[in-house]
Amino acid sequence: MTTPDDVPQVDPAGAGTLAAGGALLLDVREPAEWAAGHIPGAVHVPLGSLDPAALPAARVVVAVCRSGNRSGKAAAALADAGLDVRNLAGGIKAWAGAGRDVVRDDGSPGTVA
Repeated sequence: MTTPDDVPQVDPAGAGTLAAGGALLLDVREPAEWAAGHIPGAVHVPLGSLDPAALPAARVVVAVCRSGNRSGKAAAALADAGLDVRNLAGGIKAWAGAGRDVVRDDGSPGTVA
């Protein structure tokens, strides 16, 4: 069984590079957190609703949460299901802290809740 510590970590720059190359950014935060702000182009599936079989097996997945804890759990579950997955180290807080965009659903600037 994979643990969160077993999953490769990626920093915001690496996550951006992976996304530009076709990786799926998977945000596993709760709906209110997502609504406050998320990474442009990310897909939202709350951790409690995560179904590895519903994700594309042929794409790299970068799991994202607020700090990297919940996404680490999600990434471990995805790795156990055979997906090629990374965890965004430091979560969306690190992403925003690196000066990368965070948006609301309407495209306006978002915040990290």
